[in-house]
Amino acid sequence: MTGLPQTMKAVAIREPGGPDVLELREIGTPEPGQGEILIRVEAAGVNRPDTIQRMGLYPPPPGAPETPGLEVAGEIAATGPGVTRWKAGDRVCALVGGGGYAEYCLAHEAHALPVPKGLSAIEAAALPETFFTVWTNVFERGALKAGETFLVHGGTSGIGTTAIQLAVAHGARVIATAGSAEKCAACERLGAEAVNYREKDFVAEVKKLTGGRGADVILDMVGGDYIPRNIQASAPDARIVSIAFLNGPVAEVNFMPVMLKRLTLTGSTLRPRSIEEKAALARALEVKIWPLIEAGRVKPLVDSVFPLAEAAKAHALMEGSSHIGKIVLTI
Repeated sequence: MTGLPQTMKAVAIREPGGPDVLELREIGTPEPGQGEILIRVEAAGVNRPDTIQRMGLYPPPPGAPETPGLEVAGEIAATGPGVTRWKAGDRVCALVGGGGYAEYCLAHEAHALPVPKGLSAIEAAALPETFFTVWTNVFERGALKAGETFLVHGGTSGIGTTAIQLAVAHGARVIATAGSAEKCAACERLGAEAVNYREKDFVAEVKKLTGGRGADVILDMVGGDYIPRNIQASAPDARIVSIAFLNGPVAEVNFMPVMLKRLTLTGSTLRPRSIEEKAALARALEVKIWPLIEAGRVKPLVDSVFPLAEAAKAHALMEGSSHIGKIVLTI
C-alpha cells in the first residue's frame, strides 16, 4: 500500500483482566482484502462488549482482529479489490468485527456509512454499534410503532440514549429506567419519562404511567431478575427484546403471563451476524435514520473522550457506569 506505514499503534489485551491489561503496541498495518476498506481511524467508540472481551469472556469471531473496538470513524486510506462505492479520501463511520482501537482499521465496504453532515469524527464514531443495535432490536425485532409505549432499561447508556431518541422520533411514548436523579434528568431531556430504579419499583411505575396496561416494547440489557419483572411490566401482545445480561442470563420465569398476554420474548447479538445481515442494517440506517441525524432530530450523546493511549481509563469509566452517553477514543 503506497504511502501507508508498515506498522501502526494499536491497543492490545496483555491477558484477561481489568482495565490495566490494556496496553499500546506497535503491530503491522492491515491490508484491505476483497470488498474491504482500510480506514485511517480518527475516533473509535467504546462499548460494553469491549470490556467483556478484555476479561476473556467474549472472544472475537473467527477472522476478526484480537484488537478490541467495534466502531470507528475516519478517512478511507485504501480500498481492496471489488470495492465499488468508496474511494480513498471518503469520510466514513463503520461497524467492524474488531480492531477499532488502532490507527488503521479494516471494514467491509457494505458496513460503512458516510459521516452524517454536521457531525464530527468523535460523534460519528459513537454511531455504528449503538445505532445498528437499536435499529435491529427495537424496530425490526421489537416492531415499535408510533403511539406505542416503549420501556428501555439503562436509559443513559449509549444504547439507552440512542433508543430514547429514535423511539421519540418515531412517535412512541418512552419510559426509561436510570439509577440517579442526574441520569433521570438526562433521560427526560431526551424526551423520556424516567423512573429511578433505586428508589421505585419500575414494574409498578410503568403500570401507573400507562393506566395499568404496561409497555408494548421493552429493551433489556440487565437480565437476571429483570426478566420476570419485564413480563409483569408488559402490555398485551408486547415484545420483550434482550440484548445483554449485566445481572446474568438465567432467571426463573412463570410462563403463564406470557401465554395470557400473548407476549413475544426475543433478542439478538450483533457481532456474529453475517456480512449480508449487517449490510442490510447499514442500508436501513442510511435510508431511515441518517436523514433524522442530518436534520438535527437525533444526535449521538458523547460523555467522555480519551486518547488511544488511555483506553484503560475509558474502560474503567465504562465499568463504573457513571457516564451518560458514549465514551470515545481519539487517535
